[in-house]
Amino acid sequence: MKTLTLSAEWAPRPGFQPGRLHIEGKLTDQGSAVWRNPQAQVVDKPEPPVADDEVLIRVRACGICGSDVHMAQPDAERYIVYPGLTAFPVVLGHEFSGEIVQAGKKAYNKRTGEVFRPGEAVTAEEMVWCGLCRACVDGYPNHCEQLEELGFTIDGALAEYVRVPARLVWSLEALRERYPDQELFLLGSLAEPASVSYNALFIRGGGILPGDKAVVFGGGPIGLAGVALLKKAGASLVILSEPSTRRAELGRKMGADHVIDPRSVDVAEAILELTRGEGAKVYYEASGAPEAVFPEVVKCLWRGRTLNSVIIVVGRATQAVPLAAEAFQVRRASLVGSQGHSGHGIFPHVLDLMAAGMDLTPLITSRIALSETPAFLERLRADKGEGKVTVARF
Repeated sequence: MKTLTLSAEWAPRPGFQPGRLHIEGKLTDQGSAVWRNPQAQVVDKPEPPVADDEVLIRVRACGICGSDVHMAQPDAERYIVYPGLTAFPVVLGHEFSGEIVQAGKKAYNKRTGEVFRPGEAVTAEEMVWCGLCRACVDGYPNHCEQLEELGFTIDGALAEYVRVPARLVWSLEALRERYPDQELFLLGSLAEPASVSYNALFIRGGGILPGDKAVVFGGGPIGLAGVALLKKAGASLVILSEPSTRRAELGRKMGADHVIDPRSVDVAEAILELTRGEGAKVYYEASGAPEAVFPEVVKCLWRGRTLNSVIIVVGRATQAVPLAAEAFQVRRASLVGSQGHSGHGIFPHVLDLMAAGMDLTPLITSRIALSETPAFLERLRADKGEGKVTVARF
């Protein structure tokens, strides 16, 4: 089968200290400190065998994530840009949907208790947790001490077929009443990024009350899914900060009440003006540029009238950012970080919202063939106008 496989050289930077997740020469939780000279190629691999508790999925749609771009992107010293958990070579791709080709005899659908059926439309979580470590048994599988990830350390879905543990798989059949086949699979491929935002906003961030105000920094797919979820949850005002005209328009389609361009306005002043001096309950950092976002948020905390604001960081960034601790003390603010999406029933909640009409497919701005992915991985390093680029097989 055809796959998009990323290879890189194991070459730890001077002074590198292994983290908790480390297998010498193979796996690290500090990708940008270890992997050098990445190369993404379309190559043939054998179709994977299926165990009793696994399913084989024919991939119908798979989105290109920013993490895919950053794993394939070298910095000035030829190290990958992505800072997280990685093991190469690996087939990229973790935002996907498809149909069951084969199901093991213990490959149960969690919602029905029955074995998955061939032809069933499905999507899947990408975080592969052990279920036995302290983090897992405490209810935080996305922080599993033995974590693996589809498309990062285990072969993913930028391929004709992908093998997935059945416990990570969720049926899309309930969406068929509202969405025809192609739209069903495109929407299903957006369940993973939408679940990342759901986890950040409602599990880690504690959610909002209907009528609360929110600011989203960054109009990539994670931020735009956040806009849609905040409006579904009853936010009275959602402000999106995004410089790209194209992404700004996508933000409006997702429900943003106002879009501000951080290049042309004083961000804090604009937020305070649009909220009539109140500021926001939620500040959602999805841009990956905390050094630009945090000073503006602190201004809003000091000058706004809203207490108990929550700043939620979901964008990946390694740079240190000065923290004005007194602003958090005096204004009773909180800062939380969020990783991934597993646990807490997040995927079924997101899929139920989609079944009820939360259509995120406008976020898909380009559909491409698998053969085009290496070129798009390079293009997307600089092109920040795209929403979601999706490899579609229809």
